[in-house]
Amino acid sequence: MSGSPEQPRKVRLPALALVALIGARGAGKTTFAAEHLRPEEVVSAAQHGEDPLAPLLQAAGTRLSRGELAVVDAPLVRPHDRRRVVELARQHDVSAVAVVLDLPRPLLTQRLGPEGDRAALAAEVTELHRTLHGLEKEGFRRVWVLRSLQEVRQFSLQRVPLAPDRRDLEGPFDIIGDVHGCLPELLTLLDQLGYTRGQAMTPPPGRRAVFLGDLVDRGPDSAGVLRLVMDMVNSGAALCLPGNHEEKLLRALNGKAVRALHGLDVTLQQLHAAGEAFRSEVRAFVQSMPSHLLLDGGRLVVAHAGLPEHYHGRVSGRVRSFALYGDTDGRVDETGLPVRRDWARTYRGEALVVYGHTPVTAPRWLNGTVNIDTGCAFGGQLTALRYPELDTVSVPASEQYAVPGRPLLEAGIHPG
Repeated sequence: MSGSPEQPRKVRLPALALVALIGARGAGKTTFAAEHLRPEEVVSAAQHGEDPLAPLLQAAGTRLSRGELAVVDAPLVRPHDRRRVVELARQHDVSAVAVVLDLPRPLLTQRLGPEGDRAALAAEVTELHRTLHGLEKEGFRRVWVLRSLQEVRQFSLQRVPLAPDRRDLEGPFDIIGDVHGCLPELLTLLDQLGYTRGQAMTPPPGRRAVFLGDLVDRGPDSAGVLRLVMDMVNSGAALCLPGNHEEKLLRALNGKAVRALHGLDVTLQQLHAAGEAFRSEVRAFVQSMPSHLLLDGGRLVVAHAGLPEHYHGRVSGRVRSFALYGDTDGRVDETGLPVRRDWARTYRGEALVVYGHTPVTAPRWLNGTVNIDTGCAFGGQLTALRYPELDTVSVPASEQYAVPGRPLLEAGIHPG
């Protein structure tokens, strides 16, 4: 968020976040927390010891590691202390948000009473006002400032799930690997899965398709694949994730300098021929997609390149990079392609993770994960995993549309 802190209103609070309650002594942070938050969510402690903030951050970190909202109730009027809160949020790949109780100083003095430390109060108020407008630059994703008792009384919280959290969707699902512009094969696969063509693609009763990204490039009709998948998502027949190829396409559509390799040049030509309105729809579609999805009560995770357990359900640049590109460190191999560490070898999570990105000759099952990118554009197959049945359905490529930079991996072999 840029500009001034937001005005008080009904606030949409991320269900998983680190909340900083900020205010000078007497601002009523503890009372505010009791009214709006659950007791187990709030970590607070008496202000004593050499580092009174340390135990609060440790307790908050424990909650965040379990995927639970954490609220730090401490003055936090100094940027140094707030930076520690923001850093903790980053370590756990969640957003840091701030609720600031900046009540009038006469009210704080009255609450302090005659025996209170007025000099300390004055110093806290001065420091808060000096640094208040820099909270966003410090790393807080959202900031709400309450400046009167009336604003405090009017304030309300509505908890909202993060974008990847679709645990409410139980399936059954048909999860489809990297399509890469192979529209004929996609239509054949959907036919075999029982989807019917008409004005809209209709799934079998109760089922829904889930596309793992890399819809575009390499194959013959990326624009056609995009039209079909976008229509299915808009009708509720499908969910879709971005792949690294959609990410690069989006940069190109936004006017960024990209190298139009691996079929991107053909995709851009097709989108140019389709007109500006369609390009705008594609741009909005790619921008709207979450990096990954938790489904079926958290028992199923889908991500283009896979995702280790400690990233499930979280939103950060680091999570998105892993979900789209895999476990990379910037190195390339002798073919010039990125070196991808085999994260699935050490996966021990409870959720089944279904992914693609690294083409294999056949679906590769390992440690509660399955890679279903079977290299259709390279002359392999287009594969779907039926969930919860865990059956795979594959159709062969009509032809080889592109030459792989390196051979497709055998199902039992992976770099690492």
